[in-house]
Amino acid sequence: MKTRSQCRSGVSFFERLPSEVFDMILRRLTVLEVSVFSMVSKAMSCQIVDHVSTMAWAKRMIPQNFHHSRFPDDKQSTYRHYKALGLLFKRCTLLLPTKDRLKFIHTKFSKIPCFMMQCKPTAASCLGFSSYGVFLQTLIAGWNELECHRVFIFLCDFTDLPRKMEIVVNGRPGASRYLELQIRQFCRQVLLDPWSSRKECGFWLTQILKPWPMVSQARLLFILYGPLLPDGSLGWQQLTSTVLSSSALSDLAKAVLLLHTDLELKDWNTSTILAILEEIRVLPQVWRVENVARLLVLCGTTLCYSVLANKAHNGRLFEISKLLVYLILVCEKDGYCMSWVVTLVQQVCKVFTAAADKWSFIQSLENMFSEVTMEIYEASLAGNPQEDMESFQTLCSILGSSAHFHTEILHMFLKE
Repeated sequence: MKTRSQCRSGVSFFERLPSEVFDMILRRLTVLEVSVFSMVSKAMSCQIVDHVSTMAWAKRMIPQNFHHSRFPDDKQSTYRHYKALGLLFKRCTLLLPTKDRLKFIHTKFSKIPCFMMQCKPTAASCLGFSSYGVFLQTLIAGWNELECHRVFIFLCDFTDLPRKMEIVVNGRPGASRYLELQIRQFCRQVLLDPWSSRKECGFWLTQILKPWPMVSQARLLFILYGPLLPDGSLGWQQLTSTVLSSSALSDLAKAVLLLHTDLELKDWNTSTILAILEEIRVLPQVWRVENVARLLVLCGTTLCYSVLANKAHNGRLFEISKLLVYLILVCEKDGYCMSWVVTLVQQVCKVFTAAADKWSFIQSLENMFSEVTMEIYEASLAGNPQEDMESFQTLCSILGSSAHFHTEILHMFLKE
């Protein structure tokens, strides 16, 4: 309660305290409590800004020990602390323009190597990027897209991100593997993964990809979401030399779907996504067809049909047939319902208007079944014992998939 003299002077109790005493009070409060305190008045907010601007406060309240967390509780404690810091900076800079707010934050975090992308990328044990992501998400929650775009520009200047991206998109895939991993970790953990909303995640992914030409967008998308090797580096060669599981391709499929299905992302359309997919499937060389098919299955019916229909309109019967055979094989291997791919074949068949074109499509598909079966059989004869077993299992799968596919076709016609 104010005294009469305080009411006349308009000066609050805390403003009359010596700064040393006020600092002692703040030191006894948690970060979250200080953030609430900063909302009492404009004068109080200014005093707290002065308090958190000191080097002593920064050393005490901004932890930088990101590489020695051994227990889950330590990790969650670090995230909670950085979320509280996000609230503190959000509240105590509430009256400042966005540009000034970001400058103030830069003065606090510019000395932290992990936030500046100055540390060599390590395994997932480093909490630096993910802590910064929690902080940033809390800070900008509720900001409009223009303000968030300014944040992205600020981060690009803050970390020199565009120059680093230019190096990896213009270089040979895998030549700068540490830089590729650093870009992936920063973009995923700071900008993309903290958001649970598809709209917000799509906004940040668009900010990352939009400045680049389509070929570079495809490469960046692979760097951000492509499969990783056990040592943490990107598996550029895996897709050309081995068959990957659905789990290895799921992140990439989700990213493609994010751009394709969100109607509010006006920078993307079906034609753009198809072109990006065409670029991705030749990185660094042409993928194995089974990997392409598995990625399309994960991308869902709409996008899968769009890819096939686009090839049908361009008369690329050989490519359609081979891709369909491997889609059927993936359905057999991964346990998807064969009626799904039968419906897909029906839809593609309708793209051809002339009866002769439909017949050519059916012939091409059946001939491709024979060709792929022979290829797999010959591979099983030529490989080493381990490859023999894998090829034999694939041979069994292709024979089984053919039987199940044609059973579904016959069942469909008998019902009619």
